[in-house]
Amino acid sequence: MHGFYGRILKIDLSSGKHITEPVDEQILAKYLGGKGIASYLLYNLNPPGIDPLSPANCIIFATGPATGSMTWGSSRYGVYTKSPQTGIYSESYAGGRVPEAIDSAGYDAIVITGKSPKPAVLVIHPDGVDYHDAGRTWGMNTYETEETVNMLYGKSGDKNYKSGSVVIGPAGEKLVTFSVIESDRWRSAGRTGTGAVMGSKNLKAILFKGDRKRTLFDKEGLKVYSKKLVSEFKNQPFVLAYKNMGTPRMVETTNRAGAFPSGYWSEGSYDKWEKIGAGALHSQCKVVPNACAKCFIACGRMSTITSGRHAGLSIEGPEYETIYAFGGLCRIDSIEEIAWLNDICDRLGMDTISAGNLCGFAIEASRKKRISYKIDYGDVDAVAELLHMIAKRDGIGDTLARGIIHAAKEWGMEDIAVHVKGLEPPGYDPRVLKGSALAFAVSDRGACHLRATFHSPELTGVISPDAIEGKAALFIDFENRLVLFDTLILCRFYRDMYPWDTLSHLIRMLTGLDEKKEILEKRASDISDLVRLFNIREGLKSEDDRLPKYLHKSLEKTGQAISEEELNVMIREYYRLRGWNEQGIPITTGFKGSRGQGFQ
Repeated sequence: MHGFYGRILKIDLSSGKHITEPVDEQILAKYLGGKGIASYLLYNLNPPGIDPLSPANCIIFATGPATGSMTWGSSRYGVYTKSPQTGIYSESYAGGRVPEAIDSAGYDAIVITGKSPKPAVLVIHPDGVDYHDAGRTWGMNTYETEETVNMLYGKSGDKNYKSGSVVIGPAGEKLVTFSVIESDRWRSAGRTGTGAVMGSKNLKAILFKGDRKRTLFDKEGLKVYSKKLVSEFKNQPFVLAYKNMGTPRMVETTNRAGAFPSGYWSEGSYDKWEKIGAGALHSQCKVVPNACAKCFIACGRMSTITSGRHAGLSIEGPEYETIYAFGGLCRIDSIEEIAWLNDICDRLGMDTISAGNLCGFAIEASRKKRISYKIDYGDVDAVAELLHMIAKRDGIGDTLARGIIHAAKEWGMEDIAVHVKGLEPPGYDPRVLKGSALAFAVSDRGACHLRATFHSPELTGVISPDAIEGKAALFIDFENRLVLFDTLILCRFYRDMYPWDTLSHLIRMLTGLDEKKEILEKRASDISDLVRLFNIREGLKSEDDRLPKYLHKSLEKTGQAISEEELNVMIREYYRLRGWNEQGIPITTGFKGSRGQGFQ
């Protein structure tokens, strides 16, 4: 079948064995690649109720039919597992150039189970796997690890070979529940603790290399279409906005909307936001736009600090979410200091959204005298010290390394802990953007803005942020389309360039599947149902599809709020439109059996 390799690589680290298996074309057509095929494999291969840090928990790397092609926005990979942070479904994505190296190995998905007897590095290529002792890389930070692994195993005499690695840092080795997988130095598969799963398997790094390419149904048609797309969109205002200012431009947008979480979720704006926004970054640092492969948006900011105590520090970032987490929640009013904290997290291998949220939570704990550690809003050095304590699991760092649910219970602060299903929210206040409240509540991996990016239509006026009735229908339309994005796999910033009709045309050029919106919606819904069934099997209940009580309290200053009933109205409508019953269980699905028997 066009667009696929038709191969899955299964690796058992405990035995040191691996096998390449074919994939039935019906499975590929039904689930496509990326999230679809990986969710199918996770549901079928993971033992129900398994501890996420158990050797039996699968970690699955996947690319999609668009990866390695001429499709704009296609240089991305996904990693899927059961999350040590939330105990449910985990998906995380990263861009850069490494995704094309992953794809060049020639597999639709790579499933890794077991635990290596000692720290290891894998080299995955079209003929299988080579196993290496991690040696001195164990204990290295992510930058050092990636450089060393690429130097040792990435060389090839064949100029057509692509190579690149994914790595974990000290936080992943210590099983910090929100540790990440890093690649291309600054690119993070950043949420739900995928780095801890690699660490639990004694897997320090994976280098991918190869020269394989997917066969496409209409390669020439895709080439012509891609030229047309860049010509049509390269000078559009939203493209130029991201190219000129990157995601930090959102600092101004959300502050003016009153939706920028500040002071650990107590306020919806930060009075010093101009010191941490895109203007400050570009005026106070040397900034050069940077793009992933197959991208003309170039939203990345290659930033170099030019003065002060961090002069000379270079980093791709900081992105909006990092700025919100440390600048807003912790009220740090210097873009250079936020960049420094970003660099610490990247080197240690920790998610900046969870890290910033937990530092803000610790600030509140210190203020309420629940902990003896001295830290307060704006105290950059105390925040930096705490990040290192978390990665080392030292003192209160060990408590925070276990996640927000554990820390809140231990410190008696469950009433103010902000999370959904154990995952802290991104930087869009749901008391202002009420569709984001629905998005956070029902997301499969916990509070997440990326599964539907529903803050976008609310901030741009497509739909009123205050609307409740009828909002779930538009939300599902966004969610379904972006599920398909995650099967191909495509970057979220191309969402306005690939509406339903264009997406259908793209899928046909890649795979040969000629399907209209209604069929594609059904495919997306089937994948969503499958992931929901996985979560239900792992203990998820309808009462978990909620916001924390603290987010039902009114914002200070503005008084804006979302009531529990307003959220319940949207959730009930969401369940009904999804074909789920009142308990949030899919009732129109064809899936049967605890391990996936009956898949069609």
